[in-house]
Amino acid sequence: MNVRLRQLEVFLAVARQQGFGRAGDAIGLSQSAVSRSIRELEAELAVRLFDRTTREVALTDIGRRFYLALSRQLEQLDQVLEETRRLAEGEQGTVHVATSPTLSGGLMPAILAACGAQLPSVHLQVHDQVQKLNIDSVRAGEVDFGIVVEADDLDDLDCRPLLTDGFWLLCRNDHRFAAMASVAWRQLHGEKLVLLDYQSGSRSLIDRLLGEYGAHCPVAQQLGHSTSVFRLVAAGVGVTVTPGLALPVPEGSPVRLLPLLPYRQRTIMLIRRKRHGLSPVAERVWQLILAQSAELQKLAPAAPEALTGEAG
Repeated sequence: MNVRLRQLEVFLAVARQQGFGRAGDAIGLSQSAVSRSIRELEAELAVRLFDRTTREVALTDIGRRFYLALSRQLEQLDQVLEETRRLAEGEQGTVHVATSPTLSGGLMPAILAACGAQLPSVHLQVHDQVQKLNIDSVRAGEVDFGIVVEADDLDDLDCRPLLTDGFWLLCRNDHRFAAMASVAWRQLHGEKLVLLDYQSGSRSLIDRLLGEYGAHCPVAQQLGHSTSVFRLVAAGVGVTVTPGLALPVPEGSPVRLLPLLPYRQRTIMLIRRKRHGLSPVAERVWQLILAQSAELQKLAPAAPEALTGEAG
């Protein structure tokens, strides 16, 4: 069957205007062109759609049923076309973002709120998983982009710095460090540590910093979640080095948070595939997050300005 969309539009105009001349005026066609279009449509469908007299044009029973069904279908088609246009312009759709549990808790509430306010027709789907899986998901195109901790193996990806986040010391209130205003990295030498495991994007950075300052520490326990680490510190199992975005500690914990000096930071990155453009809607979310970087930086605890040297 060879029915053109334009023929259907002409049919609807004639049905609504109840006349070929008025329909032509409404859609910008001559009366003869309208009449020819209706004849061709009726011939293609093998049915009479209108009863014609010298005084009026009226729908037949079949024509009326066809009109009601076609009106609904074309309305749905208009909705599909509008949705497609909005998708192409980045006004609506679903965007998949991979990030780790610490960053999900520290950053994503603010990002989701900003997206909801500025792009209300966009659904931001967070994939909460460990750093390696986040990077692998970006490389495989399983997500649109990721928010991760800086790493050495990201050269094949398009990486944009988003914010920095410092490292802090957490110890029990009765630990010898608790009486200090700050702690030097070198003072950790020999201390039992409770740390996040190597699934964390920060663990390799912490190990590197400990080695840089000559702090050789036995690792009493290594776990997968910051809350578990904090609870073991509260139980006296050891002290921990924690990124600021992993805070706060559980309310009521008998612990003390201290700056580690020199104050060292990690960089939180936005990553996406190189040579693979984002969809328009994902690009808008990517740009929105970058534009929020100054506000997101405020979520990371800042070291006191007076602490510029080493402790101890």
